[in-house]
Amino acid sequence: MDTTPTTPSLLAELDALPARWEVHGTLPAPVDAVVALLLSVAEGRVGDDNLLVLARAPAARQGAMTVVAGAAAGAYRAEFAGSLSPVDIEVDRPGSRLAVQSWYAGVHTAEACAAGTRVTHRVHRLRPEHPGFTAGTAEAGLRARMSRDLRHVLAVIADRLGCGPPTA
Repeated sequence: MDTTPTTPSLLAELDALPARWEVHGTLPAPVDAVVALLLSVAEGRVGDDNLLVLARAPAARQGAMTVVAGAAAGAYRAEFAGSLSPVDIEVDRPGSRLAVQSWYAGVHTAEACAAGTRVTHRVHRLRPEHPGFTAGTAEAGLRARMSRDLRHVLAVIADRLGCGPPTA
């Protein structure tokens, strides 16, 4: 009998928690095409073609955020140049979901809808013990920041797919 302890996946942990903040937008494009870009995560520098949901993070814009593969299938870490703690990432391709955990833990999900593809970003928890956390962040407009970031992600995907603009 295998007695090796198992660590629950990040997605399983977040699935057990209610969403504290949620934003969504819709693209007039097939879900498979949107998922291919939204869930594109591979070893290398973070940018619009790799881990798009973090491409606007200050470290990514400076070229100082790199993805490395984790031990489990679909698990990755984004590491920073300097002393910042890494970001945990989990990709669930069959479920069309991407989880990210840094000073917050959230999930991006894509699903087909009548207008094309609906992308939802939910934040399930904040992590005050994380070095990147700043007190008051959630109260100072986390939902607005999530909306802005999701609009950017959807605009990049719309541009790549040559489809109409996203709607919020």
